[in-house]
Amino acid sequence: MKTNVGIIGCGNISSIYLESPSKFDILNIVACADIDLERARAQALRYNIPKACSVEELLADPEIDIVINLTIPKVHAEIDLAAIKAGKSPYSEKPLGITRAQGLEVLQAAEARNLRVGCAPDTFLGGGIQTCIQLINEGRIGKPVAATAFMLGHGPEGWHGDPEFFYQPGAGPLFDMGPYYLTALVAMLGPIRRVTGSAQISFPERLITSQPKYGTKIKVNTPTHIAGVLDFADGAVGSLIMSFDVWSHRLPCIEIYGTEGTLVVPDPNTFGGPISIRGARDHEWQEVPLTHGYSENSRGIGVADMAHAIRSGRPHRASGALAYHVLDAMESLLDASREGKHIELTSVCEKPAPLSEGTHDWSEDR
Repeated sequence: MKTNVGIIGCGNISSIYLESPSKFDILNIVACADIDLERARAQALRYNIPKACSVEELLADPEIDIVINLTIPKVHAEIDLAAIKAGKSPYSEKPLGITRAQGLEVLQAAEARNLRVGCAPDTFLGGGIQTCIQLINEGRIGKPVAATAFMLGHGPEGWHGDPEFFYQPGAGPLFDMGPYYLTALVAMLGPIRRVTGSAQISFPERLITSQPKYGTKIKVNTPTHIAGVLDFADGAVGSLIMSFDVWSHRLPCIEIYGTEGTLVVPDPNTFGGPISIRGARDHEWQEVPLTHGYSENSRGIGVADMAHAIRSGRPHRASGALAYHVLDAMESLLDASREGKHIELTSVCEKPAPLSEGTHDWSEDR
């Protein structure tokens, strides 16, 4: 039996979600909606979706169980709350909200209605990160003591068609890309206890050099270079840099340092590899083959896992609690910079259950 799904927001990212039923049999996308109805109609035609409609019509459809929310960040919480009010479980693109207050409101509203909340990223369920989780759980690098996570570039105004929102609250490198890195770190190392950091707006104005808005200037209203320290509950210390202000660099995406070796983790914005490991007494790096499936672009795996979890009654992996913990960490990093101190996180979450090797069998989940 399939779970009926509706998608709100038919921009670029919607295409990979609209393809997800071809990978995950449990999903049945029955409607898509957008404030631009023509855009919804175009995606419905392209992907053979039965209905293109307004947001209000989609939310009123009693056959839809899960709403995938692909709107811009500043309205993620608003759309999630509307879906919950309509009796549907929302699964949102990241971040869960642009403030802790928004995220908490969504979680509390869902709990009151006995509904689920899911949230991207689900890349940590791909073969790359899942293989790394298995290596850590097997003790291949001993006990993790430290980690580094770096995402540095010079912003999307040179390639994105509509880049203004990247420089407003709820975006910037931390809220736009940070969820991939922080979610992967929490999935591997567990929850974060406290953070501190520094953040700045290096360039108060950005010039769009992409089409169709070439030459337009953007006023920057959110930090574009963030350097943070993450203290994990299990004792590891993480170093994080998220930046739209760097032209080039040679830093890795993520590395995990253990008492018995080092693990090089693949780009958490992808589902695959490569992965390298070097033990304390090894003389060379060893490349590790992926032990888990879903190494291609498998966005939608988090929705599929949530659909299976709703049916079986178990916790789902790309959960609202995980997304809220990441949101708490991100907002706390900005608070720490502004206030000049460590910030203790008020949220907690469990490490998501790992997937089994190869192609995961959801029928075995409990």
